[in-house]
Amino acid sequence: MKKRSNRKVMADLIKLVKPLIGYMVIAVLMGIAGFLCATFITIFGGYAILNVMGRQEVLSLRTIFVCVVIFALLRGILRYAEQACNHFIAFKLLALIRDRVFGALRRLCPAKLEGKDKGNLISVITSDIELLEVFYAHTISPILIAVGMTIVMTWYIGHFQPLLGLIAFAAYVVVGAVLPCFFSKRNGESGMVFRTKAGELSSYVLESLRGLRESIQYQTGEKRMEQLNCRTDELSEEERHQKQIAGENMAMTQTVILFFDLLMLAAGCVLYLDGAVEFNGVLLGFIALMSSFGPVVALANLGNTLQNTLAAGNRVLDILEEAPVIEEVKGKPEIAFEGAQANHVTFAYGEETILSDVSLEIPKNEIVGISGRSGSGKSTFLKLLMRFWDVQKGQMKISEKSVREINTTNLRKMESFVTQETYLFHDTIENNIRLAKSSATHEEIVEACKKASIHEFIMGLPDGYQSQVGELGSTLSGGERQRIGLARAFLHDAPLILLDEPTSNLDSLNEAVILKSLQEQTKKKTVILVSHRKSTMCIADRIYSMEQGRMS
Repeated sequence: MKKRSNRKVMADLIKLVKPLIGYMVIAVLMGIAGFLCATFITIFGGYAILNVMGRQEVLSLRTIFVCVVIFALLRGILRYAEQACNHFIAFKLLALIRDRVFGALRRLCPAKLEGKDKGNLISVITSDIELLEVFYAHTISPILIAVGMTIVMTWYIGHFQPLLGLIAFAAYVVVGAVLPCFFSKRNGESGMVFRTKAGELSSYVLESLRGLRESIQYQTGEKRMEQLNCRTDELSEEERHQKQIAGENMAMTQTVILFFDLLMLAAGCVLYLDGAVEFNGVLLGFIALMSSFGPVVALANLGNTLQNTLAAGNRVLDILEEAPVIEEVKGKPEIAFEGAQANHVTFAYGEETILSDVSLEIPKNEIVGISGRSGSGKSTFLKLLMRFWDVQKGQMKISEKSVREINTTNLRKMESFVTQETYLFHDTIENNIRLAKSSATHEEIVEACKKASIHEFIMGLPDGYQSQVGELGSTLSGGERQRIGLARAFLHDAPLILLDEPTSNLDSLNEAVILKSLQEQTKKKTVILVSHRKSTMCIADRIYSMEQGRMS
């Protein structure tokens, strides 16, 4: 995770407000006006006291009462309008951030995300983004409102006597700036620790749900529950610690406010005795300071909640700013598939070499088999041909052109990739297959399913092609999911089909049907067939054996 200062995180998040700057200005102006209305309701009380004492005749009691009623109504209206603008900005920006995050995930896929902690990632794109609402609705605007109120109230109190204005300014700065900075340092990395532990808990829960059958079979449920409770307790303890600090910070804020109130009163009395200020200035200055801390107190309280928010922002920015391993290629001439080849390809994950000086030919309209033990690099070879990663040495070519120089969309249209584990969305069978070709008709989907030997199974379901597959395809067996993956490949109708153990979850009968269909497809398709099964390799026109990353 990239280390950023809180200022850097805030600056990067504020940059996103630019499209909505007009709404932000309106929110700030209404916020300042609203707080001034609230403050002057109390100040009018001071004018009323002075009126009763016969020390001021500018405002009558009737005028004061009318002003209080008007300001009270305006306060409610302005507060509502300010919050409406702030939340409009927040929710618009959250939608923008979600769009950018998912765009970033698309750029990072699959190389950067294959090793990511999925539960932690889910936590980032859900709860962390949601937490940014606090920043956009309750942080940016309050800071600007507090600055505006500080200027106005310092002038108002200072016009009675400059020293009183300086005391008020010092009070606002200490409560609204010094204390939040102090609280932020005092909280340290607690916000990031909390968000990290929350993400780890999400990962553990997701993993436990996915492995529920194994936990039941091997009776490890109690142990996992114990670990889940332990992680939950750790998270709760971290939250309790944060709340304790927040309470102490709030008490410190109120103590500082009381100190400045007493300082204002004492300074006013001394100045009054010296004849430097009238009684009106002492009373109204004291009341004005006491009633105007609202905006800066909001900033002081931010020091208690902002750590979590900025930690969430830091995690979101990590995704937005992470550079993809593979850059998308655009603007190149479109090419047609005329065969593929690997020329002295070497590839490593970190320090572990997976493929070493691999070369092979993949002629057009042939079935090329690649056999070998698990971990020998067969699946990695297919991913390199899809350009999920770039090779360190050598070249992967299609139609005599390096895959690095082929438009990404062009490359994806030329290739259909069926992995060992077919991912199914929580949707109907038909929509899951249509994923391969969004414009496909029902008849085209049926034809693809017949080729994949799954049409009869689908028609045997109560709702046929409209049957729901359940989350992660939980209502289907591994073989059924695998055949749906093959149906997708047939529907995609790409000239090059990459099959990674396509029959590993099939019985002999279904395997024979699939292989026959694949053999028929080679009249107009090229197939790369990766498998450790000898029975699967019987349809290959040529077979390469891969052992420990080398081809033979």
